[in-house]
Amino acid sequence: MTAQTKTLTQDYTERLAAVGMKSIPRPLAVLARGEGARVWDVEGREYLDFLAGIAVNSLGHAHPAFVSTVAQQAATLAHVSNYFATRPEVELAERLTRLSGGTRVVFGNSGAEAIEAALKLARLTGRPRILALQNSFHGRTTGSMALTGKPAMSAPFQPLLPGIEHLPTTIEALEAAMGDDVAALFVEPIKGEAGVVDLPEGYLAAARRLTAEHGALLILDEIQTGAGRTGDWFAFQHAGELPEGVLPDAITVAKGIGGGFPIGALVTFGAASELIQPGQHGTTFGGNPLATATADAVLGEIERAGLVANARVRGEQLRAGIAGIGSPLVTDIQGRGLLLGVGLAAPVAGAVATRALSLGLIVNAASVDRIRLAPPLIIGDAEIADFLRLFAAALDLPTDPTSTPPETGATS
Repeated sequence: MTAQTKTLTQDYTERLAAVGMKSIPRPLAVLARGEGARVWDVEGREYLDFLAGIAVNSLGHAHPAFVSTVAQQAATLAHVSNYFATRPEVELAERLTRLSGGTRVVFGNSGAEAIEAALKLARLTGRPRILALQNSFHGRTTGSMALTGKPAMSAPFQPLLPGIEHLPTTIEALEAAMGDDVAALFVEPIKGEAGVVDLPEGYLAAARRLTAEHGALLILDEIQTGAGRTGDWFAFQHAGELPEGVLPDAITVAKGIGGGFPIGALVTFGAASELIQPGQHGTTFGGNPLATATADAVLGEIERAGLVANARVRGEQLRAGIAGIGSPLVTDIQGRGLLLGVGLAAPVAGAVATRALSLGLIVNAASVDRIRLAPPLIIGDAEIADFLRLFAAALDLPTDPTSTPPETGATS
């Protein structure tokens, strides 16, 4: 094929392959622009985006509140280092503590950095053991990867951080492992990278009870579930059978709080807020005014527009619609709000996601038999109707194709 006959997609894909690190997966498409819940590639093809940058683009693409804030803050003050404070940093910290009920905040640039700060928090207890769950995901830095319960992902990088144990996701396993030498338990309220998998009923309540009994920290990874995605500001606020939720000692947040701008944070509660002392944590870019102003505007718009309630309502609408398709391939629908996982009766998630993309729908094959949905919080009737039509067609596979897990670099 000559250069003259190449498509723009082929051209950009080949150029990326030539200069990008081999960890970068082959792109599914080369996207050029977005608006609301839709994106267009360099060839002009339109897609309904039901992944939102893996639960990042809370307001969809090119939302006026996001665009205007980035432009105005960039023209005012973008970065000052953490030797100085700025108004956006203070106001975002105040908003996060108000929405979560937390006490203190430290900012970083990503969810993995928030997890690293949480690991320091755990180490400062002076206790040697940290508990996490099998088939969990907390990031790709060496510390966060040590917490991640996916051995195939961490195997090439051993030895990692010592003292971390991965438990089966049962209350019985947690009861057996908990002791007075445990520093912290890290839990995703919903396992996002596993394909949006719910915890067993009552698990978070039991986790709170057991950690409190033994003086350990309960640290919840709300990186995918936060910012209103599950129909409450944070998933711990509607945990199981406790109407008041399960109050943790710390949460990590990122993704949706920035609406597309890189930012993460560790939010601490009560006594845990006094563990980190001056000089024990820092970051050059964390809390810079451009990132914090944008995140504050995103959360402000979610609040102003009632998008937390919209996530709750639209999530139920999606559940009912997917069940109404009547596909024999669908076995279960887990998750909450606008973070949903569709279980499949065969290992064909990759084929379903590929077919969906060819039809103009972006979804994610999070595992061989689970499809992850995480659309923007702004979706309404029109987007849901389009999704159900396209997803029904994607589920109607013409043959019995096999599917392989997503490429390692394709998850968050």
